[in-house]
Amino acid sequence: MTLREAVLQALKEKAGEWLSGETLSESLNVSRTTVWNQIKALLAEGYEVDSSPKKGYRLSSPPDILSPEEVCPRLTCEVFGQTNYLYYQEIDSTNTRARALASAGYPEGTVVVADMQTAGRGRRGRSWYSPSGKGIYMSVILRPILPLKEISRISLLTAVAVAESLEEELNLSARIKWPNDILIKGKKVAGILSEVVTDMDGIEYIVVGIGLNINNELQDFPSDFRTIATSAHVEDARPVSRVKVLQGLLARLESRYFDLLAGSFEGILQKGKSLSVVIGQELRLDMINGFLMGKAVDIDDNGFLLLRDQSGVVHTIISGEITILPL
Repeated sequence: MTLREAVLQALKEKAGEWLSGETLSESLNVSRTTVWNQIKALLAEGYEVDSSPKKGYRLSSPPDILSPEEVCPRLTCEVFGQTNYLYYQEIDSTNTRARALASAGYPEGTVVVADMQTAGRGRRGRSWYSPSGKGIYMSVILRPILPLKEISRISLLTAVAVAESLEEELNLSARIKWPNDILIKGKKVAGILSEVVTDMDGIEYIVVGIGLNINNELQDFPSDFRTIATSAHVEDARPVSRVKVLQGLLARLESRYFDLLAGSFEGILQKGKSLSVVIGQELRLDMINGFLMGKAVDIDDNGFLLLRDQSGVVHTIISGEITILPL
């Protein structure tokens, strides 16, 4: 245990009561200056520590920091985050970091979490707004043994897990806009970015990235996002525990992933269909080589969208940018 961890543990054991600097320094066999330096480090990480010349130190409120000390003790996953949970106060992109780790051989279930991203990435090269302390920005390394045609199942099960977490943890009704957007009342609350690396034998690894707006105020969003984005806090009007949501999300993501590996995709598919905002809607689909217009009629067994054009031909859509057309 590092000195920082020892100081944090001592503060937590006092459960919000005062702990004198002298007691801390004697129990840890360090100077009071050294203790103060560790307190300053905790403050810099976002912990709210009160200090008093006569009373000492205390944690003033339950910390909502996505560090291993806060998330892992009550994490119910069997694999996800249990061996490798990497937390960064600031990072360029959790997906970029997770891909580097996956290439270096890090195992399935490795979780990368950041309190802030400076270059968070969305689909089609877009950026993901990632302010400090407001959202959940995480990526998970997966190494499934699946046929390449079933890769889209990963995106669908992830979307289902995110929507279920918002419902079960926060009682928020979330819907899925195929393939990777999670909406509340038509506004985007979360996005998913799945990146696949293959080799001659099939899938080498998949990095699943999730950006979830939690405690953002509406005015926090850039002006051009305010009409299309929302957060759990905006919808619920209460401060939300990011730690609790992340723990629930990782547990549900792992559960749905294990269902897929066990051959139980049907339940995921039916749930995804029931949460879909695109099935039955007239759409414009923008693709790399043009666009297509028609009605979304279903999601197939591999998670692909089925779109019937105006001539009655049903197209299997693997990817693309969807716009729901007004009636």
